[in-house]
This record gives sequence, structure tokens and C-alpha cells, in this order.
Amino acid sequence: MGDSSDSVSIDIDMVPLGGKECVVNTSKGSVSVLVCGDQGKPALITYPDVALNYMSCFQGLLFCSDAASLLLHNFCIYHIDAPGHELGADVISSDVPLLSVDDLADQVVEVLDFFGLKEVMCLGVTAGAYILTLFAMKYKERVLGLVLVSPICKVPSWTEWLYNKVLLNLLYFYGMCDVVKECLLQRYFSEELRSSMHVAESDIIQACRRLLDERQSSNVMRFLQAINERHDLTEGLKNLQCKTLIFVGDSSPFHAESVYMNAKMNRRSCALVEVQACGSLVTEEHPYAMITPIEFFLRGFGYYRQPHFNSSSSNDSNPTSPSNQSCIAPELLSPESLGIKLKPIKTRKKGIGKLYMYMAASDSRKFFECSGGEDRFGSFKTIPLYCMLPMSQQKKGIGKLCMYMAASDSGKFFECSGGEDRFGV
Repeated sequence: MGDSSDSVSIDIDMVPLGGKECVVNTSKGSVSVLVCGDQGKPALITYPDVALNYMSCFQGLLFCSDAASLLLHNFCIYHIDAPGHELGADVISSDVPLLSVDDLADQVVEVLDFFGLKEVMCLGVTAGAYILTLFAMKYKERVLGLVLVSPICKVPSWTEWLYNKVLLNLLYFYGMCDVVKECLLQRYFSEELRSSMHVAESDIIQACRRLLDERQSSNVMRFLQAINERHDLTEGLKNLQCKTLIFVGDSSPFHAESVYMNAKMNRRSCALVEVQACGSLVTEEHPYAMITPIEFFLRGFGYYRQPHFNSSSSNDSNPTSPSNQSCIAPELLSPESLGIKLKPIKTRKKGIGKLYMYMAASDSRKFFECSGGEDRFGSFKTIPLYCMLPMSQQKKGIGKLCMYMAASDSGKFFECSGGEDRFGV
């Protein structure tokens, strides 16, 4: 299985989620890929965190109706599992060489070559985010954009290295024991969720525990060891030009590293979304917090949410762009006319930056620029759609008023208080 070969073989079985599970044999060994959707559409590839697979890492996000109408409408999704992490995986033979993070990134490009994919969108979580970031650095022409959830980019700190070494020893001597499962749950989820008594939240934890019970401990060790021996990507981040959207929970053990990664990337092509009361696995713990930022991120590539109405056209037709809609005069939307006060809620750096604000009547899908006014952070200007972040949503009267604000240069974020909804439906 680990021998190099010029050929690639595939074994396909139907799986309950409606996709096709493909076992692709590459020069680095076999890898399981679940293909969901029309392969004629643009490709979105996913890569999960250590000890997880596509079901435990991404189903929370993809089972949201809004996310499904956005992602499945625009993409064919290729869920790539780390070697030996697929459902029902056998133990990888000890004769198979251990793979490095570079080997795993090279394995991804072989999967793309097999399916004939030239350019892809990428979605990865923590260890998977690292692999896809490394893949984007090595094969820049193959990546359109990155959506990274609680990503890591530096060599492990001494604390993380020692913690992972303890996990590796526990996995070796005791397998997937209760202690290992608790350590992994701390890696994935916030303390609020792990200690919550709510039934729905408890189901997430229980489902994850059941999945961990099915893991082959030696296979998990291989992926964890590769990640524990990773190298620093900081220098490469500066030259990474693809648009990137980073999510991180404020309770994630990788929060500081994700913020660091965002700071090292091009400010014009990277945006950071911090999710409150959430751990690393934002896709499962708070998937709804990801939908609107992803939607506006994808608008920068020309992708739109599937309409909620049926038309005489085929399903392959693209939704109408909001730029074709009529707009209310910008002067009617100034902070003064709306009675809006800007209140800083998080500050990263001191200095002068640009404050951006958009407002939308969500029922009519009309978008407006809030222009005019100055403060110590600069003038109101238009924010690129792929960097738009939702900070508050208000509902008064007939319609809904949504406000999106970000200070992309200074990293300062604001919320709105007061104001009226004058748009209607």
C-alpha cells in the first residue's frame, strides 16, 4: 500500500449520506474520499482534524439548510479523510512508512489529479487546516480560496508537543481509552458545551465519543505524530495570495495561533471571524455562525445562495446578483439619519484604520453602502464582499435590518446600537 506506483486505482461504494465513497490508491498510500454532488460543478475539498472524519467534522455545518443551499448548490464536495480515519478503516500495517505533513499535502494533489480537478476551494479544521494551507503553499495554482477553522501554522509549543507526546503514549499502551477521549474532546469543544446539561448539546459530545470508540488507535497515532512534527509555515503565509477566511472559537486551545496566522497573512485577502463561547470545532458547535461570513466570502468568487423559490429555469442557473437590485440613496443610510451610534467591542491594534459598514434588508436581498461620517478610525467606505462580517441583526416593524461591519486595516470591530428599520420587505 505504501509502494510507489504510476497508476491510481479506485473502489467505490455507496454510503448512507448520498455520496460515493472512493478509496484512491496514491503513491503515499490509500486515502478515502467521499464525493457529494454533481462532479460537473466546481470542487470544494475538506480535511478533518486528528481522529475525526467528514461526518464528525463537517456534518453539523452541511446539515444546516442555509449552508446546504449555498455549498451544495455551488460545489461538488470532496471529503478527504486522513489515512486510516474513514469509517470502518482497517489498521494500517506497521510496514507502511509514517507520512509527514508534506506527504499528506502531496497526497491531496494526487487525489485532485485523479478526479481531474484543476482548481479547488478548501475547507479544513485545525490539523486538516494545516495540511490544506501547506497544500496551498506548495501548489498555489490549484487553490482558489481557503476556509480554515481554528488553524495552526507554527511548530508545536513545548506545551503542545509534550501534551501530544502523552496522548501518543496513551494511544500506544491503552488505545482509545477514556482519558484519550476526554483529551480530544477538550481539543474540539468548549468547556461550556462539555459541561452543558442541554440535551441537544450533549448529543454532539456523545456522537463524538461514539466515533472515537471506532477509531483505530494506531491510525490516529500516525496522523497525530505527523502534526506534532510539523514545521513553521509563517514565511510562506506572507506569499500566500489566495483569499482566506479564518474561523476560530474564543475557547479554542488554538485561538492565539489562529489570530497569529491571520496577522501574518495579507490583510487584503484574509479575514478573521472569532466565535464566542466556542471551541475549535466551530463546524459542529456553532455552525450557524459560519453561514453568513462564508456566503459573503464566496460572493467574491461569484457564487450565490440557491434561491428559495422555483423558477422555470433549470437548477443549474445562478441566483440573481444583488448588484442588479435597486438601491436606496446612501445619504438616507448615514449613521446620523438612522440614529446609530458606533460602539467598539474588540480592539487588536492601536492606530488609524478604515471602518466599513454594509446594511441589508434581508428579505429583499438589497445591499446598501453606509457612507459619510468620520471618527478616529477613518472614513466609512465599501468593504469587499468576501471580507464582510456580520456583527448584529435587528428586526423592527415589517422588515429586517442587517448590519455588517469590519475595520479591515486596523482589526477593530464594531456593533450598532439604536436605529430604525426603514426598509420594509
